Amino acid sequence: MQAEIVVLPGDGIGPEVTAAAVQVLRAVGQRYGHEFHFTHELIGGAAIDATGEPLPARTLDAAKRADAVLLGAVGGPKWSDPGAKVRPEQGLLAIRKALGLYANLRPVKPHPAALGASPIKPHLLTGVDLIVVRELTGGVYFGQKQRTATSASDLCEYSVEEIERVVRRACTLARSRRGHVTSVDKANVLETSRLWREVTTRVVRDEFPDVTLEHQLVDSMAMHLLSRPREYDVIVTENMFGDILTDEASMLAGSLGLLPSASLGEGRVGLYEPIHGSAPDIAGRGVANPYATILSAAMLLRHSLGLESEARCVEKAVDGALAAGVFTADLAPAGRGVSTQAAMVAVLEQLELECQPVVMRD
Repeated sequence: MQAEIVVLPGDGIGPEVTAAAVQVLRAVGQRYGHEFHFTHELIGGAAIDATGEPLPARTLDAAKRADAVLLGAVGGPKWSDPGAKVRPEQGLLAIRKALGLYANLRPVKPHPAALGASPIKPHLLTGVDLIVVRELTGGVYFGQKQRTATSASDLCEYSVEEIERVVRRACTLARSRRGHVTSVDKANVLETSRLWREVTTRVVRDEFPDVTLEHQLVDSMAMHLLSRPREYDVIVTENMFGDILTDEASMLAGSLGLLPSASLGEGRVGLYEPIHGSAPDIAGRGVANPYATILSAAMLLRHSLGLESEARCVEKAVDGALAAGVFTADLAPAGRGVSTQAAMVAVLEQLELECQPVVMRD
């Protein structure tokens, strides 16, 4: 197949980790006989420096024409003034909104070889396999904002339709997994959460009777996620709660550098990115962990291109590299981590073992 992939390296370690993921995608394309065409565009701080905007029109136009978008990270100290009218994060929020990407999928499946990197006791982590579905285009991040000399406010707002569509996405995922959905809200305090709970209950009852639903308040969920993570399958929640809980869930895997994500809408195009930030303290040193971005590329193959075998191949290749003890600095004992390049090479070597080459017939 042929596919157009827009690469948005962004800021900090973004260019380093996206370069590694592109190399892996090229290798997959060659091995399976696909033609992947890559176009690099600007977003975030790099775009502000070059054009004055966090999401230039050229970037958005390219993303709308593409089959998929691979993103690194945005932001950094250079653009961190909270009073600035133009900020890198605005580019990320804007592209999600413009592409209609309302569901952010963040899988968490700790690798046995990396359990020691997590601060959580290993016996709690064995067998953990969950995915968080975070609503991505509503809530407090997109609500009306006001600021005066003495006060400030951010409006949290959700419509029935916004809740329905993300819950349907979560339930569809659950049907292909263990059939259990946990909806997270704050219904004892917030009116938006009361609506969230009512709509979620109705959608599951009427449209997904084969899916088991439970409700959790976000504060108790924050505790249960670390104390009994094996009990969870698919977790669905609103924008801000999902943002916070998925960063917490990264501790289950041992590092933000191991967790990918996919932002999806109704169409084919999706945006794929590691959940970590731009890590400006290590940018340019060649030590960033590329595994999360490579795993995000696997999600790209699965969800936007429909290439399930190729996606599994990449995931197995990352598993193989970790099983072989190829750890970057965030996973290894102090001073013993490998470079970004070495981690990428380890994945490419595992691809040779895990991916069956295409047999050309006359």
